[in-house]
Amino acid sequence: MSVVSISVSDDLLEEIDGFVEDHGYSGRSELLREAARSLMGEFDDSELEGREIVSTVTVIFEFHGEHDVESKMIEMRHDHEDKVKSNVHSHIGDDYCMELFVLEGTLDDVREFVGALRPTDGVLSVNYSVNPIDDLT
Repeated sequence: MSVVSISVSDDLLEEIDGFVEDHGYSGRSELLREAARSLMGEFDDSELEGREIVSTVTVIFEFHGEHDVESKMIEMRHDHEDKVKSNVHSHIGDDYCMELFVLEGTLDDVREFVGALRPTDGVLSVNYSVNPIDDLT
């Protein structure tokens, strides 16, 4: 097996170690391998390939963070205006914001959109769901 080095914050490392202990993993490597497989599997849904889908994408970010995430959300909405059918911005408490996008398109469109959001500095989480439109009729 190959060895890969990654950098994580002290807080994330503490969370990883706690998760490993609480859930019976043999170590960090086992957890990170499973997490990588899960993330990659998220994007490998062959039954949705080539079908029109509707997707909700939820983004949580810090309101007063050092990064201008709100501008990135506006940019994403405009860059993907042919696929973004709805967009809602909400405040969560005093420190966080939530951006909700509704997309219509293909799985590749959702992959591209989510893939552009995840590495954005200041984004705390990105979650999404997909539903084939033809299953709705």
